[in-house]
Amino acid sequence: MSNLELEPVKRVRKALAEAGQPDAVREVTDTARSPGEIAEALGVEPGAMVKTQVFTIGNRYVFVLVGGDHQCSEEQLPKVFQLQGDVVRPSIDLVRAVTGFSKGGLTPVGSVSKLPTAIDASLKRFDKIYAAAGHSHCVFETSVDELKSLTNGLVSYAVAKPADPS
Repeated sequence: MSNLELEPVKRVRKALAEAGQPDAVREVTDTARSPGEIAEALGVEPGAMVKTQVFTIGNRYVFVLVGGDHQCSEEQLPKVFQLQGDVVRPSIDLVRAVTGFSKGGLTPVGSVSKLPTAIDASLKRFDKIYAAAGHSHCVFETSVDELKSLTNGLVSYAVAKPADPS
């Protein structure tokens, strides 16, 4: 069975269809085990890959979507989301329970919970960006504007900074 037929991937495809977006979900070869390898397989820069992360701020779960060559500025998240409390990365099991996705396929599109979302504005450098689509070997092509529309997200330069190359 193709990964495209798995339930989490079908959920993403359905959410894209319901939003009037084209079904741009595609499967990447099994040799692509990391975001960098997936970017290489797609023929795009690593920065065009969207890393989806879940945090809690106080008692509220949030999605943060960061460019593949950036890292989340966790200390900025309370201001960005206008929430108070400590920023914590929940366990993989909690993330799966809240979103319905495992770590490698984590995406805000088709999540079982609607969470506030912040999008790294550095992704605007690219006309097309690629986000996980419910499985570690499935991605969908989108743009920052489409992703903002799909998630009702806030685009911010404060959520991420260039990753430390070391």
